Amino acid sequence: MSASSPAHKPRATLWAKWRALGSTDRVRLLALLALLQVMDRSLSAYGLRRTKAWLRLDRPLTRPAAPSPAAIAKAQRLAQLSALAGYHGPGNTSCLRQALAVQWWLRRRGLDPQLRLGVRKVGDRLDAHAWVELDGMPLAQPNLRHAAFDARRVRSEPDSPG
Repeated sequence: MSASSPAHKPRATLWAKWRALGSTDRVRLLALLALLQVMDRSLSAYGLRRTKAWLRLDRPLTRPAAPSPAAIAKAQRLAQLSALAGYHGPGNTSCLRQALAVQWWLRRRGLDPQLRLGVRKVGDRLDAHAWVELDGMPLAQPNLRHAAFDARRVRSEPDSPG
């Protein structure tokens, strides 16, 4: 096969995209690739609740920083890189794993991102999605069509009888 054959084009495109990234984005992308694998292993072994507890995502921050426009822009970029790592990375790197990685990373920076879980109806089935919001803004979700669950409403409603 020649170097210009269709079989080589995706690899060449990936390398071109890699070379186009700045050094900071490259480091973050590599870190996210590893972090997504950790998220996958933890979710597979322990589930969401215990993974969030292990990562300390289930606890309120004592003094969350108010996100500046620059911090929001960096968070948007991080979420974009997480989606890129999820798309091109090995294994199960679903939106939930990506969202947990972004949430954990931003909390380590003193910000208070919120994990959102939502659904939408597609034909006869429900389609679930996870994403992160910072200061009420969905990160890297330009075409978000899912309605987020209101965890307070879900928890406060009594169980219906059998």
